[in-house]
Amino acid sequence: MSSSGTVRSYDAVVVGAGIVGLACAWRAAQRGLSVLCVDGATPGGGASGAAAGMLAPVTEADFGEEALLGLNLEAAAAWPAFRDELEEAGGIDIGHRASGALEVAADRDDLEELRRRLAFRRSLDLDAEWLTGRECRRLEPGLSPRISAGIEAPGDGHVNPRAVVAALRRAFERSGGELVTGARATVLVRDECVQGVDIEGRDRVAAPALVAAAGAQTRALPGLDADALPPVRPVKGQILRLRVRPGASLPAARVIRSPRCYVVSRDDGEVVVGATVEERGEDLAVTGGGVFVLLEAARELLPDVDELEWVEAGTGLRPGTPDNAPVIGRHGPEGLVWATGHYRGGVLLAPLTGAAVGDLLAGDEPPAYILPFSPGRFTGGSAHRGGHLATRPRREPDMRVTLNGEPRELPDRASVAEAVSAAGGQPDGRGMAVAVDGEVVPRGRWAAVELGDGQHVEILRAAQGG
Repeated sequence: MSSSGTVRSYDAVVVGAGIVGLACAWRAAQRGLSVLCVDGATPGGGASGAAAGMLAPVTEADFGEEALLGLNLEAAAAWPAFRDELEEAGGIDIGHRASGALEVAADRDDLEELRRRLAFRRSLDLDAEWLTGRECRRLEPGLSPRISAGIEAPGDGHVNPRAVVAALRRAFERSGGELVTGARATVLVRDECVQGVDIEGRDRVAAPALVAAAGAQTRALPGLDADALPPVRPVKGQILRLRVRPGASLPAARVIRSPRCYVVSRDDGEVVVGATVEERGEDLAVTGGGVFVLLEAARELLPDVDELEWVEAGTGLRPGTPDNAPVIGRHGPEGLVWATGHYRGGVLLAPLTGAAVGDLLAGDEPPAYILPFSPGRFTGGSAHRGGHLATRPRREPDMRVTLNGEPRELPDRASVAEAVSAAGGQPDGRGMAVAVDGEVVPRGRWAAVELGDGQHVEILRAAQGG
């Protein structure tokens, strides 16, 4: 692209060339649209390049995030077909492996947490089998003798995210798309309509549609009013990469997890250990403490980690949201589509996000599965798109409240957060899930949603045991 001052036109511009942005750009190009993808750094230079690439809807399932779990399960089911299509279009093996995962306990606290997770997963009819320590070591002989129990998740797996980025880039360009890197884009808006972008040091680009897929840099997108920006924040993660020495075996066939780390072993000999979760703004420093805690946690599970060759330590900034769920859909000026906020699930959710954004750009109705994740859920008084959970001023006597199926009384003017507290939940909501009239309330909305007349409030507290 020249810097002659001319204006070039496209049907759509995608800002962000990570896995999500490239998936959106590729799908839009496949729909016959002319698409320009712009990134201020290199493709996959953010969270995508740092990620381990886990496809783990079951072991990543968390209390209060049932709606996200449904999306994650659908995304995992979409990955085999997505892999086949992408490898054919990009000509690159992306390292997709349906390896399964094993979440294990190395001490008494881990064991209690594992039992809570087992109860939670069984309550959602997820495939979760309790294994003794001996049964765990029968599956994975490299596990430490101190491992006392585990939960197997046979449907989880992983992919090589750096290979996915390379394949997506090639597939996008082979579909007629254009990629510009190392240049910052400023969004152009006039009369509440997207007009295109100004690319730093290059031409102005005219386009009636723009996909904001900038990940953790979402709120730094120049040219957009603050009111149009979803509440996406950077969440730092440190991650380690090691390698099996020649002639040695991989430490495990499955993804191995504990409450403190995960270990992903790839067929090419790479072993990934991650990852810290740190609220430190845009800090990208690798720290001694971060490296130490990850290595210590990994050695606790798999002693042979000691024999692996060191490769690198890196950091990435995950795009987090208040409810840990992605932001997908139209919001703000006409023509603006958001595809951000995927937090720990960007790799897993890329196939669904790309397909949904491709549909939106082509003028089709958005798929039903993205509706609960619209940017509009962070505006107004509802906890769910469409206002299904309206904020009410007070609780009336005919409200029905249950805790694990047993009737409960709540104080007047109770919010969801107060209901959880009254039920004996922890302030951070760990171990609790809430549904109002059958709709799960995201944890990030508990304080804002007050309970009202005629509602049925179901509070689930995971029971220990099993």
